[in-house]
Amino acid sequence: MPELTSGAAALIVAALLGYLLGSVPFGVVITRALGLGDLRGIGSGNIGATNVLRTGNKAAALATLLLDGAKGAAAVLIARALAGEDAAQVAGLGAFLGHLFPVWLGFRGGKGVATFLGTLLALAWPVGLAACVTWAATAAISRISSLSALVAAGLAAIWAALLGHGEMTALIVILATLVFVRHLPNIARLRAGTEPRIGKR
Repeated sequence: MPELTSGAAALIVAALLGYLLGSVPFGVVITRALGLGDLRGIGSGNIGATNVLRTGNKAAALATLLLDGAKGAAAVLIARALAGEDAAQVAGLGAFLGHLFPVWLGFRGGKGVATFLGTLLALAWPVGLAACVTWAATAAISRISSLSALVAAGLAAIWAALLGHGEMTALIVILATLVFVRHLPNIARLRAGTEPRIGKR
């Protein structure tokens, strides 16, 4: 954890700011705006980019991916500018929880992978970049989004330690654990060999 230099009020505001940013369901907003239907009734019902891709609209999926990552990054950067590094980590956690449990969707959100990566990129770009490369490499080999997410999340703390950002370890462990919890159904399908591949509608 970074040194705590911000007051309790600043940390609470950072958490709330992060949560509100993270809770914006860009996947749902984009698919509705494009007339693609209610994303929660398509494919897996997840609100993330992988499920948007199942609509067949690659541009919508890319926009969802970038915006879901950007909201985590924005929360971190704003909190860092206004308070400090401790507030940045709190805001990143808030954004991640906002995506997983958005108030606008009855606290039923996504799995947080893009927001996880965006948060890491803003906190320490070398760590975030390593996690993104891990995701991309695993996806290129396996063509399975969930496996890529699990590998990237599982290795993120190791990348942080190797790249000199050990102050991020506790936060990364929390985020990665939540990623794994949200992917429990995917893990069961991976073990059964029934997990769909990227782009399968």
